[in-house]
Parts: sequence; structure tokens; C-alpha cells
Amino acid sequence: MNRLRNLDAYPKINEDFYQRTLSGGLITLFSSLLMLILFFSELRLYMHPVTETQLRVDTSRGEKLRINFDVTFPALQCSIISIDTMDISGERHLDVRHDIIKRRLDSHGNVIESKQDGIGHTKIEKPLQKHGGRLEHNETYCGSCFGAEATDDTCCNSCEEVREAYRKKGWALSDPESIDQCKREGYVQKVKDEEGEGCNVHGFLEVNKVAGNFHFVPGQSFHQSGFQFGDLIFFQQGNYNISHKVNRLAFGDFFPGVVNPLDGYKLLSLPTHYTGLLSSYHLKYSLGSLSVQWNQEKQNGVYQYFVKVVPSIYTDVHGHTIQSNQFSVTEHFQKMEAGRMQSPPGVFFYYDLSPIKVIFEEQHVEFLHFLTNVCAIVGGIFTVSGIVDSFIYHGQRAIKKKMEIGKFN
Repeated sequence: MNRLRNLDAYPKINEDFYQRTLSGGLITLFSSLLMLILFFSELRLYMHPVTETQLRVDTSRGEKLRINFDVTFPALQCSIISIDTMDISGERHLDVRHDIIKRRLDSHGNVIESKQDGIGHTKIEKPLQKHGGRLEHNETYCGSCFGAEATDDTCCNSCEEVREAYRKKGWALSDPESIDQCKREGYVQKVKDEEGEGCNVHGFLEVNKVAGNFHFVPGQSFHQSGFQFGDLIFFQQGNYNISHKVNRLAFGDFFPGVVNPLDGYKLLSLPTHYTGLLSSYHLKYSLGSLSVQWNQEKQNGVYQYFVKVVPSIYTDVHGHTIQSNQFSVTEHFQKMEAGRMQSPPGVFFYYDLSPIKVIFEEQHVEFLHFLTNVCAIVGGIFTVSGIVDSFIYHGQRAIKKKMEIGKFN
């Protein structure tokens, strides 16, 4: 027992030899408060999970990329907006309609009508038959495709079917009034009736997980000799106001901490007077609630977003995993020039995928790590406050001693 007593690193001092000071009391009070503050700060970090980030090479293959979007066009009517997708693998989808909702908007942005995309055809008495005569009683209707038939048995019974047949042939439907189906359905009149309206387009696309693009263009697109065209130039003589607001754009599901830089981004194209072929513009950028204005003398143009998609995996403390993506973006406006073969006016999103995957994993701090930090806080503050108290105490004694010597002399 005596040997064990000799190992005591904390020898006790009789309380009669203690000397308490005012400075020591203040230092004790301050250090105790500091210990409590740091202890509760460490306890909060221990109770809440922290997110660890890792970077790895993306080795996934054959997956699909889901694109969620919500875009408002204040100066384009819903009946002429078409959504197309294409990628570097050669896969192309024109005038995509499934999983997409269009909402007609008035000049104040109020919703007039909301419906699944697509224009139905009406039943009119005695439509024009494929053989040239009118539909008679007890006769099956088979409308003409006006030269765009894939086979002799092909029928086009609606304006949409004629447009689709023309698109597959690579032809433009330049005069819908000459098409019996479009004339009966009032297709041209429908487009004209919606002049001055806007459109909100929202939904999602599922595309191959390779570089590609999707875009919003006026009219139904078709390809010929490697070039892309639209078939509604007839209605507005090629002049389109592509003002738009990206309410939401996300490549995958939401997860905590993700920031989509285009959410709430506005681009307002305000036409001014037209002066020949010259075009000037003034652009004010803003994100969020600030205004964005693009003043240009020619309304026609292509607005391009270049998006870099970064695959991301988020795992919470319960082990639930979310496969999603983050992205960065830059933008560019390309004005239309007379006599040049180029893309139709519209809003284009070009996306490419990063080969690096970001992994976010929520983790709780280990108890031993928490205990180590608490001990470091208590011991460190206790030691430092002891050094400060000793410095003040001995300093006061030295000053007091010198003052007594001075008085004595």
C-alpha cells in the first residue's frame, strides 16, 4: 500500500495552505463557462451526423438518366412547342409527349388550361378519303398522307398523323391549311387563337446515360441531310420570342445539400425595333429573385445551356441510398443569321457526364472520439487557465513587492 501511495501523481495540500484570490475566482468562472460552451458544442456535433465526401471513378454502365424540368415560356403558345432529345449514341426522340404536361398561360401568367401533351382529332362529317372522294355511309375512313405514306395501306386520319408521316419523310408541313385533316380539326385556327399566350411545360425525360441534349423548339422537328428543321415557320414567318424561365431543372432525385443552379433562373427576351440584319443585345444576369433582361433587336435565336453532370450517391445514417446527380452550367446565346443553315430557334440543354462520381455518406461521430474531445477541452482549458492564473498571481506579487521596497527607501 505504501508503494502504491508513492505512485500518487496528485499530492494533496492542506486547505490551511490555500490562498484564494479575486483574479483566480474570475478566471475559474470564465474557464468554467468556456468549458460548458465547448462541451455542448461537441455534444451537438456528436448527436448530429456529419457528411463525409469521397471521389471515385464512375464505373456504372447501361443506366438511364432522369431529367426533371419545369420551364415557362411567357411568349410561346403550347400548341407549337415541341420537345426533342438526342444523344451521341445516335438515339433520337422527336416531339416527346409522354410524361409531359403543358399548361396554357395568359399574359399575366395565370393558368388557362392544363392537359397532357397532344392534340386530338375531331370527327367531322364526310372527311376526305385517301382515294380522293368523301367518306360515304358504312365506309371505313382512311385519310390520305399526301404523298408521305410509308406503304400503300398507310392511313393518316388526323392532322397529327399527317405531321408525323411528313416528319418521318423529312418533309416540312409548310401549309397546314392545304391538308384536309388539319383544316377539319381547325389546327391552324387553334394556333392562331393561342397567339399572345404563354406556356408552362413540366415533366420528366428518361434518356441514356451518355452525352446528349434535349431542347424546346417552336414546331415539330424533323431531320434532313443531317440538319434539323421545324415545320411551323408558316405561322410566324420564323420570328419567335424565346423568353423563358427555368423554374426547375434536376438530373435525378433530390437529396439533402444538393443545389440546382438553374432553379428560378429567368431569361426575358424583350424585342425592340428591327434595323436590317444587325442585332445588338444587352444582358443582365441574375439568379434567384433578381431580374434578368435580354434586349435584342431580332427575336430569333438559339439559347444554349452547357451542363456538366456529376453522378452522386447520397447515403443517410440509416443506410438508405439515393442515386442522383449534381451539375454545373454555362450559357450562350447564338443569334440567327440570314443565309446560314443552323439549328432552329429554341432553348437547348447540352449535357455531358463527368467520369468522377461524388459519394456523400452520413456518419455519426464515435463515442470514443467524443470522449477524447471532451477530455481535451476540459484538460486544455484547465491547464491554460492555471497558467494564466499563475502568471497574474506572481505578477501581482512582484509588483506589490517592488512598491513596498520603494516606500521603504
